[in-house]
Amino acid sequence: MTKKTTSRPTRKAASPRKAKPSKRWLGLLFKLFIVAVVLLAGVLIYLDAVVQEKFSGKRWTVPAKVYARPLELFAGQKLNKQDFLTELNALGYRNETSASSAGAVSVNGNTVELHTRGFQFYEGAEPAQAVRVRFSGGSVASLTKANGSPLAVARLEPLLVGGLYPAHQEDRILIRLDQVPELLPQALIAVEDRDFYQHHGVSLKSIARALWVNTSSGSLRQGGSTLTQQLVKNFFLTNERTLTRKVTEALMSVLIELHYSKEEILEAYLNEVFLGQDGQRAVHGFGLASQYFFSRPLAELKLQQIALLVAMVKGPSYYNPRRQPERALERRNLVINLLAEQGIVDEQQAEQAKKTPLGITKRGSLANTTYPGFLDLVKRQLREDYRDQDLTEEGLSIFTSFDPILQRKAEESLTQTYKQLAGRKGIDEVESAVVVSNPETGEVLALLGSRQPRYAGFNRALDAVRPIGSLIKPAVYLTALEQPSQYTLTHYLQDETFSVKSRNGQVWTPQNYDRKEHGTVFLYQGLAQSYNLSTAKLGLEMGVPRVLNTVRRLGVERDWPAYPSMLLGAGSLSPIEVADMYQTIANGGFNTPLRAIRSVLNAEGEPLGRYPYSIEQRFDAGAIYLTQEAMRRVMTEGTGRSVYNRVPDSTVLAGKTGTSNDLRDSWFAGFGQDLLAVVWMGRDDNGQTPLTGASGALQVWANFMQQAAPRSLNMSPPDNIVTVWVDAYSGLGSAKDCPGAVQMPYIRGSEPLPGESCDKPTSLPAPVESVKSWIRSWLN
Repeated sequence: MTKKTTSRPTRKAASPRKAKPSKRWLGLLFKLFIVAVVLLAGVLIYLDAVVQEKFSGKRWTVPAKVYARPLELFAGQKLNKQDFLTELNALGYRNETSASSAGAVSVNGNTVELHTRGFQFYEGAEPAQAVRVRFSGGSVASLTKANGSPLAVARLEPLLVGGLYPAHQEDRILIRLDQVPELLPQALIAVEDRDFYQHHGVSLKSIARALWVNTSSGSLRQGGSTLTQQLVKNFFLTNERTLTRKVTEALMSVLIELHYSKEEILEAYLNEVFLGQDGQRAVHGFGLASQYFFSRPLAELKLQQIALLVAMVKGPSYYNPRRQPERALERRNLVINLLAEQGIVDEQQAEQAKKTPLGITKRGSLANTTYPGFLDLVKRQLREDYRDQDLTEEGLSIFTSFDPILQRKAEESLTQTYKQLAGRKGIDEVESAVVVSNPETGEVLALLGSRQPRYAGFNRALDAVRPIGSLIKPAVYLTALEQPSQYTLTHYLQDETFSVKSRNGQVWTPQNYDRKEHGTVFLYQGLAQSYNLSTAKLGLEMGVPRVLNTVRRLGVERDWPAYPSMLLGAGSLSPIEVADMYQTIANGGFNTPLRAIRSVLNAEGEPLGRYPYSIEQRFDAGAIYLTQEAMRRVMTEGTGRSVYNRVPDSTVLAGKTGTSNDLRDSWFAGFGQDLLAVVWMGRDDNGQTPLTGASGALQVWANFMQQAAPRSLNMSPPDNIVTVWVDAYSGLGSAKDCPGAVQMPYIRGSEPLPGESCDKPTSLPAPVESVKSWIRSWLN
């Protein structure tokens, strides 16, 4: 039997199932999420490193601060009350009925009571203290403590006269949180970030509130950034408005909050926030802003002043109180109202504060300015010992010899003289430079590099190298007077025309300014009257190289060729080089190189270096004394006699006029006991001016000395000087009671034999008019 087979239907091979699309996307998204997390982690790690590196290290590059000399007070000091009050105003002292707190001053007649602020000097800390200063005439009559007990000396904090800024021109005065008025952080948080102590870098509440206000008003009226975010933007980022920057800002804000306390963040904000622009200098932080707008330390600000600075955070340019005072006042009062609403101040305080004016110091006043000419000198001297990076980033404190009172007097003298000269043809094109120093220490006290005091360009005091004309003559006469066996002040000189032929065949024929000859004159008259002929003859007798060696000993380091014309000032110097040269004459033959810096502290207040003055005797005291005597006569009977139209006749001064060829340069250099000043006037293009040394530079000098009131030059003769009676006509020895007999100084051994009678010699070697002038000088 055949089996019946049944056939089963064959199954087709199963085809693979297709994955659902949602699962594929989920896998892809998961991978992207992992990548994003990795990338975000990398970004966070990078941002965290950036935050910690900068925030934990040196957060700011702080420019060096340059300070004036501190004003020292003691009984008997030469200082008038008005100058004292001017400096207190520059330092930002507040006029109050009672000087009960630091920075306050009270004036009652000739008595000034003040509470000093104290300061960290090179030698140590000067404590804050209450003192009473009584003035009489032009000096301090007494100095006592507030309780009336005598005080030997008190020292004010020095005036900040400028800074040495980095390339980005940022500036700030670093402050600690415990140094600021308690009201400042309270006001800042109330206005800028009410939830500062609750959020962790980013405030969702603030963002929502800002979103609601902006949406409701239809315009961008409020931001949602926290103080931490503002700090991040200023500290790390730019001002570009992109989503990437905002996200970065938020992330870095959270990271900062993770690592640092609220107090550290707030302190950093107080030092970093941008609050204004002073020309090219950016004003950062409340410490500097307080000085910039109010000329006083942050700790001394009152409610209305703190409110103004906080108000400016929103827009330093828009609410600039100097340019937009009405807008700034409205914003300030809005901040005060907000503080009252939140109970930070009471209503009475708020109303009283709103009634006060802005109280901003004026731009360009002594209280708010810089001195570019003097700062240029400071920079040059500092660069001998410090790198530029140290000077612009390390927060050094540079203490100098700068005297703001004398600087102001020099500026006023220059302005006054130009007003007096107004109308002279070409005077508008004439520039100027002034250098003032202390003859005994060589310290530069004031310096002007231009007729415009705030001009920060070409510094003529340091860099205008011009022919000095007759300013060279004291060196010629000093060279002669160092040889007492041959030359005395009454040695006869011939002021007559002559010519000198050089090796190359050129002929030099000097002339006097008045184009006249003056015959036989005394040696001292050649200098007093600035005669070219007699001076040149004297210099040639001694030899030009010998005279130039005297110039080098006086402090001039230039290598001039030994041409005869050098005897009449063909050589060129800058005003500060002239001051260096005259410094040696003024200081009795002791060379004291000019300096502007006294000491340097680092950012922590630790001493870095001192700059003591050096001194070297280079000339015999007797020869210098006789040179000073001849230069004194320049002032009493010679080319400088117009000075006594302004300065009291009793003030003994010495000096010399200088005029270069064709009236291209007007010079005067002179000194009293405690002040030496050099003035130059001329054109930058070396063109002709309408001025001689006497009609130009001397007038600036006289105006300055009238205001500065220098002490009389001490003409006490050194041990090797004797004073004898001589006949005014002949210079021969004379009896004391003879008519016209005068006293004359000589180096011992060079004096004429004493006269025994009053008989006149038959021949008179000195011109009658010159001798009459000399007699009048002595008898008066």
